[in-house]
Amino acid sequence: MTTTAVSDRPAIATTNVRVRTTPPSAGAHPGVILAVIAAGALAAVFLWWHNTPSINGLGDWLTNAGRITGLLAGYAVVVLVALMARIPPLERGIGADRLARWHAMGGRYTVSLVVAHGLLITWGYAVSAHTNVISQTKTLLVSYPDVLMASIGGLLLVGVGLVSMRAARMRMRYETWYYLHFYTYLAVALAFSHQFATGAEFMTNAAARAVWGGMYAAVAGAIVWYRFIAPARQALRQQLRVESVRQESPDTVSVVVAGPRVHELAAQPGQFFRWRFLTRDMWWASNPYSLSAAPLPDRLRITVKTLGDHSAKIARLRPGVRVIAEGPYGAMTPARRKRRKVLMIAGGVGVTPLRALFQTLPAEPGELTLLYRSGRDVDVVFRDELAAIAQARGARLHIITGHRHELGHDPLSTTALTRNIKDLRDHDVFVCGPAGMTNDVVRALRSAKVPRRHIHSESFEF
Repeated sequence: MTTTAVSDRPAIATTNVRVRTTPPSAGAHPGVILAVIAAGALAAVFLWWHNTPSINGLGDWLTNAGRITGLLAGYAVVVLVALMARIPPLERGIGADRLARWHAMGGRYTVSLVVAHGLLITWGYAVSAHTNVISQTKTLLVSYPDVLMASIGGLLLVGVGLVSMRAARMRMRYETWYYLHFYTYLAVALAFSHQFATGAEFMTNAAARAVWGGMYAAVAGAIVWYRFIAPARQALRQQLRVESVRQESPDTVSVVVAGPRVHELAAQPGQFFRWRFLTRDMWWASNPYSLSAAPLPDRLRITVKTLGDHSAKIARLRPGVRVIAEGPYGAMTPARRKRRKVLMIAGGVGVTPLRALFQTLPAEPGELTLLYRSGRDVDVVFRDELAAIAQARGARLHIITGHRHELGHDPLSTTALTRNIKDLRDHDVFVCGPAGMTNDVVRALRSAKVPRRHIHSESFEF
């Protein structure tokens, strides 16, 4: 490992900064949220059981299996939407990165439930009517209320699920993938009336209709408020503008955004915003970028690597451009720190939130270490800023460049980490970088017996 030397290049506020932090209790606990989700699923199954006096014959078994999968699918889509509604307690307590993983995993189950529901109901009705599946499908689409709309909604959900598969989404622009997800709302709307029109659990049960409808209404309200109204109000009040743009490396730029009321955002190091730059060709896109310096009372800084059309356009921004910043989001903040010693491991552009934490996290000399991993030396950003921070705070900085085949080993393996970081198990560890690197490092830390509760990670993957 090599430690960078200090140069005279200026950094943005490299000394310790007082930052307003949100206590851990301000956010929802992941275990509590999972328990609530599981309880809702059990309640949906109980609703089926309460409205099913008896089951007789294969057709009944298949049809009721279809009813259960339909109820669970109807409940699951509400959960999926709620996870991505940007509800502050969820964002603070769980973190956007973990919420996105839950959303992706839940999406796979939901699509499977939707498909199973359609197949089982059709098959069960066909057996009971002593006809074939194709004929029964035609009958359901033509004769039953809202089945055609629900089928279109189901196909939309399947389509969104397909484009969200890793192989598909890695081949499309972030903006394309993001806006295709809006079809989820249309799918939910198309399927909602079908549940009340044909669902045996709701046709004669007013209480069930009220609770089920209230659940959908509450999540719809959260979407409208947190994703549209609140950001619009915040934008009108903040009046943010681009102050400066600086090239950090051949494909990375930093943007300083200023405004008179930035302090009201109460942003913390390690968090991110969803940024919308109001130029003719960028106003319609909102992309997540982390703060790369401690927030100041009147300005914020982000650092962006050119990975797509939107990020490439950021390098061409000019001072004075109006900005909408939605947030802050993210749970990898100073409040997560529980132990005296702290290790930060950054990969590539994942150094941006860790650079802000490296600047501000309270620590005595020798208690704070940053490992910064990059495949190429030319891609290292903040070299001089990080060195200045390390010198001012008595912290350790190790910048490791080169690919594994060039180094002859993996510098972030369990063996390397335990050899180079004394008392590794006694550290809180913050990890941020590409998904593959983050997963590998977390596994290496767990192999080194670092408790999972002391590993705080985020990955850059949409």
